[in-house]
Amino acid sequence: MTEKIKVGELQVAYRLDGPAGRPVVLMSNSLMSNLSMWDPTLSALTDRFRVLRYDTRGHGQTSVTPGPYSIELLANDAIELMDALEIHEAHIMGLSMGGMIAQQIGARYPDRTLSLLLCNTASEMPPRSLWDERLAIARSQGIAALCDSTIRRWFTAPFIERSPAVIEKVREMILSTPLDGYLNCAAAIRDMAQTTLLLKIKAPTLVITGRQDPATTVEQSMVLNRMIDTSRMGVIENAAHLSNIEQPEIFNREVRSFLDAVSD
Repeated sequence: MTEKIKVGELQVAYRLDGPAGRPVVLMSNSLMSNLSMWDPTLSALTDRFRVLRYDTRGHGQTSVTPGPYSIELLANDAIELMDALEIHEAHIMGLSMGGMIAQQIGARYPDRTLSLLLCNTASEMPPRSLWDERLAIARSQGIAALCDSTIRRWFTAPFIERSPAVIEKVREMILSTPLDGYLNCAAAIRDMAQTTLLLKIKAPTLVITGRQDPATTVEQSMVLNRMIDTSRMGVIENAAHLSNIEQPEIFNREVRSFLDAVSD
């Protein structure tokens, strides 16, 4: 069941699943999504791990606050949520924007980070003009005007065709994103520059991406892999941006194998 907790100026929506007293895996969601995006991943972890999912500031049921936001701010939110729940350390897992947040946590809060799982993400997201265009469309026409193009980036065409029920759920998730939450988080991604920050990461790290991801490409994942000495990289075939939803069995196997190895 989704609960809420006061975290600084926010009411943060979160869920805890899995046995109490076990190592925690914190999951951070992508832009234009909420904690339900991790539903396909949950079953692979909850026999051994305590899983903490939450809605990022401006998303899902978590408070929308005035901007500007930064990835650093969003990472601080995650740490403050851990503090509020009395969780000292966790395996930090994020996809896309969530992976950007995870990079910040790994670099700036090493004592809170058991390991990092950086999924379909990047340390920089040029060009700036692309984000300015999306922000302008959202301001003038609303989130709905971005929905179809987002789905085409998030999934391969064959998956969209064969999985209409899944796509409809994702569409609902996108459309439920508060406009100001999207605008502030998208601007934070546009302004992000944290490649050199990666040099500070010392925790065991899994970098994972989809072969067909047009949003955060294999090449961008290779940058993460090269900059983080303690990382290894996996590429999921026949998957675009939300690889945990498009190829859940392969994604879950990669994640569980990594977590088992670093948790022994």
